[in-house]
Amino acid sequence: MADGPSRNFVADALDGDTRGIARLMTWAEASGGEGHPALAEIYALTGRAHIVGITGVPGSGKSTLVASLTRTIRETGRKVGVIAIDPSSPFSGGSILGDRIRMTEVAGDPGVFIRSMATRGNLGGLAGASLNAVDVLDAAGFDVVLIETVGVGQDEVDIVQAAHSVVVVSAPGLGDDIQAIKAGILEIADIHVVSKCDRPDGNDTVVNLKAMLKLDLSVDGAPAWIAPVIPTSVPRNEGIAELLSAIVDHRAYLESSGEIAVRCRRIVEMRVLKIAEDINRARFARRRDGVLTGLLDRVVARSIDPHQAARDLLVALHGEE
Repeated sequence: MADGPSRNFVADALDGDTRGIARLMTWAEASGGEGHPALAEIYALTGRAHIVGITGVPGSGKSTLVASLTRTIRETGRKVGVIAIDPSSPFSGGSILGDRIRMTEVAGDPGVFIRSMATRGNLGGLAGASLNAVDVLDAAGFDVVLIETVGVGQDEVDIVQAAHSVVVVSAPGLGDDIQAIKAGILEIADIHVVSKCDRPDGNDTVVNLKAMLKLDLSVDGAPAWIAPVIPTSVPRNEGIAELLSAIVDHRAYLESSGEIAVRCRRIVEMRVLKIAEDINRARFARRRDGVLTGLLDRVVARSIDPHQAARDLLVALHGEE
């Protein structure tokens, strides 16, 4: 059971108090192991929200789409949380795009909570504390939590391990057909969105993406869920309702097929392994300095190579070859 200030943070967040939610997220993100009791209490009350990951190459219009999708979800009466993962400043480590200018129109809605989080150097496009933030929103009664990632690249597909449904956004003129193949987007997407379809080349992108999906199916066999391709235009308010309908349909498919249990277990596995890696990395960092200096001197002097130095470092710290 959490106590002290964290107890108040938890109580306020569970009451749906916006400031309480923000304080708990800030405190959990900034603190170390002392935040675990509060986060453990929150985690026990999760499991109701539909977690939707939204990713795609930079410039594809993810933030604009998320804002429009949030408004559309709110029209159904459901509460929406948005975790926007931003690149980190190389100087402060903070979120470069933290103001979320494109989302200001929905930020004043009491049924919407938006949180920007910096990646702090994490690979995979997810901030280290992002799923703790998702837990807070889930426990606080938000029905849908949207995770918008920095962008997608060859190593940035962690979102598939963190969300129940994955939406991949492409846009005309960005070479997304090549990018999709490079990044494995065809495999991770549950729903494809082509944004900015008011542009003249918008339909070409939709056609090309559908063709690639058919090619992918011919190789691997048709899955039980076939990812739809949805053209959208936020200025014209086109395709947003269809996108929400596809998200709802995918959730229903996960429930009816039993796939939701598989995905939830995958999320848990990813979180446990990442936390274990973080703990091990921190322990390693605390113990390495006394050994590292001498090894670096030997590498600089060319008396040993970097690979041997790394092995010697591990032997010194862990006693293993």
